[in-house]
Amino acid sequence: MDLGLTGKIAMVAAASRGLGFAVARGLAAEGARVSLCARTGAAAESAAEQIRQATGARVLAVEADVQSAAGITRWHEATMAEFGGVDALYTNSGGPPAGATLEFDDAAWQVAFDLLFMSALRMIRLAVPVMEKRGGGAVLLATSSSVREPIPNLALSNVMRSAVASMAKTLSLELAPKKIRVNQLIPGRIATDRLVQLDAAMAARAGVTVEETRNRSLANIPLGRYGDPVEFANGAVFLLSGAAAFVTGATLQVDGGAMRAVI
Repeated sequence: MDLGLTGKIAMVAAASRGLGFAVARGLAAEGARVSLCARTGAAAESAAEQIRQATGARVLAVEADVQSAAGITRWHEATMAEFGGVDALYTNSGGPPAGATLEFDDAAWQVAFDLLFMSALRMIRLAVPVMEKRGGGAVLLATSSSVREPIPNLALSNVMRSAVASMAKTLSLELAPKKIRVNQLIPGRIATDRLVQLDAAMAARAGVTVEETRNRSLANIPLGRYGDPVEFANGAVFLLSGAAAFVTGATLQVDGGAMRAVI
């Protein structure tokens, strides 16, 4: 299948490692020119060089903290200067700390809001006018299984990612006339550094070992294992590609069957 990504310009946020890195590499492997950002210039450049070596693609690395409006603007401007446009945008960020709803003060909620919701909105707000001038584009928002089933002890993530999911659906309706597709991608338990941290936090809270926590998680995944970042990236690459030209307002979960919801 020709995904139609050759020569397209893709922006991938928070892509120095984990799922963001896998998505950036996947897009580059399909022929896209990729602009990625990370909180430190060294991390961004290291990721970009790994992708260049693996794919031969043209990759721009920009130091930008997506929690900062100025950082997002700097990344966008650098991408426009280097590539002259954007056709695909993957919004992404790190996750907030674990904890229950009433454990966090106003400041923690504000930080989570800026990290998860405002970062995505700011990226999209900058990219959409450019996509419109180019005749269309694709936006993909990474969220979490918590938008369908709240995860214990992840209150900040549960609440803020649900808001992001609502924004994705709303934008899909608003931007369809401009030929800009907006979809949502939900990772299940994918084997990344973030998952290691979450398993450790859950184990500490439950007073059990990390291995016990992991085994409990695996018991709830029909396919019986954690996912590979590449498997998640494959879903992202498809949704951002021309092969998904008639897909908008959709939610794809890559979770090994863990979520039991019918829709």
